[in-house]
Amino acid sequence: MRRRADPCQDRAAPTPTEGDDMRAQDVAEKRFQPTKYRNGYDQQDVDDLLDRVQATLIVADGGTIPTTGRLATAKPLRPEDVKGARFRVTRWREGYDQDQVDDFLDDVVAELRRRGRG
Repeated sequence: MRRRADPCQDRAAPTPTEGDDMRAQDVAEKRFQPTKYRNGYDQQDVDDLLDRVQATLIVADGGTIPTTGRLATAKPLRPEDVKGARFRVTRWREGYDQDQVDDFLDDVVAELRRRGRG
């Protein structure tokens, strides 16, 4: 199972700044602060959505989605799909920081809209 949590990280990794294009690699490298004793988002749920975001950006950049591996079944998204995404909430087990995930997904929605995906 791929993990996007970084227990040594004390804040979210930076996202591309305004004017920079978000790339599929940025999504693949994104890490979130893990949570355990407070509510977080289910890591697998978030990872699955981010696989789809990554596939969307690959296609938007003129690439092709790999035919093998975790991205092989990832379907491209529209901004509305990202905004409508819901994740299971974790309690007493490791999850991702909800605010960090929500902030990053806001950036994803803005990027997809900028690229004319919705």
